[in-house]
Amino acid sequence: MRTWIRTLRPFDVLAAQAVIERTTDLREAERFIRLYHAENSSAGGLHARLRDVARDVARYGTYTHTYEELEFGAQVAWRNSNRCIGRLYWRSLKVRDRRQVSTAEGVALECVAHLRDATASGKIRPTVTVLPPDTPALRGPRLLNDQLVRYAGYRTSEGVVGDPRNVALTETARALGWRGRGGRFDVLPLIVQPAIGDPLLCNVPGDAVLEVPLVHPDYAWFEELGLRWHAVPAISDMCLEIGGICYPCAPFNGWYMGTEIGARNLADSDRYDQLPVVAERLGLDTSTERTLWRDHALVELNVAVLHSFERAGVTVTDHHTESRRFLTHLSKEEKAGRVCPADWSWIVPPLSGSATPVFHRYYDNSVLTPAFVHHGR
Repeated sequence: MRTWIRTLRPFDVLAAQAVIERTTDLREAERFIRLYHAENSSAGGLHARLRDVARDVARYGTYTHTYEELEFGAQVAWRNSNRCIGRLYWRSLKVRDRRQVSTAEGVALECVAHLRDATASGKIRPTVTVLPPDTPALRGPRLLNDQLVRYAGYRTSEGVVGDPRNVALTETARALGWRGRGGRFDVLPLIVQPAIGDPLLCNVPGDAVLEVPLVHPDYAWFEELGLRWHAVPAISDMCLEIGGICYPCAPFNGWYMGTEIGARNLADSDRYDQLPVVAERLGLDTSTERTLWRDHALVELNVAVLHSFERAGVTVTDHHTESRRFLTHLSKEEKAGRVCPADWSWIVPPLSGSATPVFHRYYDNSVLTPAFVHHGR
């Protein structure tokens, strides 16, 4: 059942400004239109389109992308994402054009629909939902959540229950009327900031969030740890910039690489910090680092993640396979005469980095557009 919780007081710090004193950069617009036509030979007349764009920017301070331009721009933004190792399938990104949705309720509904579409009964589909852009007259809507699915973090006298990363977001949601259950894996509500007005809380329906309970193929006790993770990593706090236009609410997802869950979300000491727990159950000597107990526990935690997702029929990839796929993508981009930007510190997996082929080379870390970028909210 869907539950709406309308805020009762102004949210001054995060209130949207109705007017943006900024027009679209015509040079960025022209650069994108030329790129689109260069890579799409059936796109039609380049010069006519450039004239139309220049006219609209002169009249209105902005212009409107065709669906084809929007789809191409979103796909290329993924292609240009220098921190993403999984770009081989950038052309497969499904683009949901929801630029006509303007209300906070409509934005929340589309985010929930995004989760359902992208989940696809476990066969995760790379998807982006594009909501209204910023214009000179009005800001587009925004989400305060950095992902569509996040687990709450509750401060208690004995420490944080849940995900410490999300303590601030949890406290914001509670200040706006949300009441969590106090558990380790409570899904936080979406917080939508419309162009004008107060934020809206939307509880995410349980049937829109596919979760995978974690078990281990060799250790029956692992199930007793009560660990789980959600299936769709949908980023929701980045602006999609295409040709000088900013779409501030454009949640997008691929699928998980196992180490994102097993070597970071569940293992980092400032997240769920499960390495000491797993090590104790394995009977490892944790009195000295020389026993490499962290490494042993980390491997078993990642084995559990990959095994559990596969058993549940949910798309996931391992870091060795994805590293090889990335080098295939890099080779294809170079053959196409394009730069493939990559940030080494993000591309190299957080587990067994030197055992993967992406470790042993340098990359061009250029910043290209279109792009997904972080802006102040």
